[in-house]
Amino acid sequence: MTTTETAGDHAEHEHTSRWPLIAAVGAAALYAGAGLFLVGPDLVPVVLPTLLLAGGALGFLGGIFGWLWEAFLVDYWADHTAEAAGDRAGVYTGGMLLFLVSDVATFLAGFVYYAFIRVGAWPPSELPPLLGSLVIVNTLLLVASSFTIHYGHHALEAGNRRGFLAGLVATTLLGVVFLGGQALEYYEFVVEEGLTLAGGAFATAFYGLTGLHGLHVALGVVLLGITLARALRGQYAPDRDTSIRTVSLYWHFVDVVWVFLVAVLYVGAVVG
Repeated sequence: MTTTETAGDHAEHEHTSRWPLIAAVGAAALYAGAGLFLVGPDLVPVVLPTLLLAGGALGFLGGIFGWLWEAFLVDYWADHTAEAAGDRAGVYTGGMLLFLVSDVATFLAGFVYYAFIRVGAWPPSELPPLLGSLVIVNTLLLVASSFTIHYGHHALEAGNRRGFLAGLVATTLLGVVFLGGQALEYYEFVVEEGLTLAGGAFATAFYGLTGLHGLHVALGVVLLGITLARALRGQYAPDRDTSIRTVSLYWHFVDVVWVFLVAVLYVGAVVG
């Protein structure tokens, strides 16, 4: 085998990843298990959804961890500027775009369920005060975080290391504060308003959609933390920014979904 052939095989190996597929299969099993669990033990033996939930969770988390390791962590301990460039950069960016496209379908399933709820009598029960100051502040924080990560990425491309780090730090902190605000909102709804997950169709849709989005924000904070740690080690440069580019795409997607979710689930529930 020639050197050229070896290099080509190595490049092909670098460009191929099994982890997104594992995560997708795990997510499918997770959703199937959750759906069967909601059907009830009268129709489906409880052991089946339990196995699907457990196996799906392991597959999904394992796939996500493997993907994170391969795309963001494998070069973390390198002393030089370690970051995908050239064709590999296009592969990782394209992979993130495909992941986000599939993620749109996941959220659409939740919104379709909510649309079916709205067909009947509305509201199905007494709603808590959805449009409070907390959701407004949380929305402003998340929207602001899109600007800070854009600023940080732009600063990196301009060779401004201090601005790049400031943008990453600000975005990470805003994400953490958003998660704290969502936890506080859940506490108020559950403890003070009595809106539990078993509180009816709206509660199921509300916690399902906002909880799914919260999981995405939490994953985004993990990604931001990894890129921030690597940035502090000097592992990025204007022509070595693949991780920053892909994380930015993901974070902007999370922000857009939240704005749409607020418009439909919060504002729509009150004024609709």
